[in-house]
Amino acid sequence: MLNIGAHLSVSKGLEQAGKDALQIGANTFQIFLRNPRGARAKPADGADTDALRRLTAENGFAPIVVHAPYTMNACSTQDHVRRLAESMIADDLERMEDLPGNYYNFHPGSRMGQEMGACTAMIADMLNRVIAPEQKTIVLLETMSGKGSEIGASFGDLYAIMTQVRQQDKIGICFDLCHLWDGGHDMVKDLDGVLDSFDRTIGLQYLRAVHVNDSLNALGSRKDRHAEIGRGVMGLDAVVRIICHPKLRGLPFILETPTDLNGHAAEIAMLKDAYGKNT
Repeated sequence: MLNIGAHLSVSKGLEQAGKDALQIGANTFQIFLRNPRGARAKPADGADTDALRRLTAENGFAPIVVHAPYTMNACSTQDHVRRLAESMIADDLERMEDLPGNYYNFHPGSRMGQEMGACTAMIADMLNRVIAPEQKTIVLLETMSGKGSEIGASFGDLYAIMTQVRQQDKIGICFDLCHLWDGGHDMVKDLDGVLDSFDRTIGLQYLRAVHVNDSLNALGSRKDRHAEIGRGVMGLDAVVRIICHPKLRGLPFILETPTDLNGHAAEIAMLKDAYGKNT
């Protein structure tokens, strides 16, 4: 079975996000727990969280993904920015204990002129402070396109962080197809080579989720402009090969494409159909 969903709004609550997922034919989804361009979060609503937990259990959902705010930078040159990142992740992880067995994804950070080794150490130190041995959430580092001074365009960047995290069973990776492509990983002509490289560097057992999107940019452009499936330079056939690849089966695939619920429903139906024909 294809585990597929989309990034959804929680403006009307967590349970409604789950209902929206069902409406578009999804069995997983991704959400923000706080302002994606800021830091504020609404007070936790236990009844709403309980309702979402029941809905996902009753409908056989795959793990869902919570995405950290884009503004976080755990290796900022500014102390208060690093402290804010740590407090946001700690609070989000505490909230996610009421949604056990799911994933928390974040962008590793930007170097801002600092040496890479110092930055990966700062990120790992932060993770070691916020990840508890008993927590029920796995924290995912996202692959990045490498624009500006982003960390995570190479698998080696992510490996350098992961090897310094004490709780290895609580850490993983989220692929982003646009980011991988823009970062120079040729998922179109050399998918097996990319997966083999990842396996050698980090290990496929650490790959827990995939952001599914097309790209508006050329391979290795180090930009980050998502496109709807089949409307970018990667193309529909490449995306289908990815979701159908034997080494990726069972992972939650999350659409991060610039469209609405109806557009996501159409993409999900298209990919489900292709999956059924190719597996």
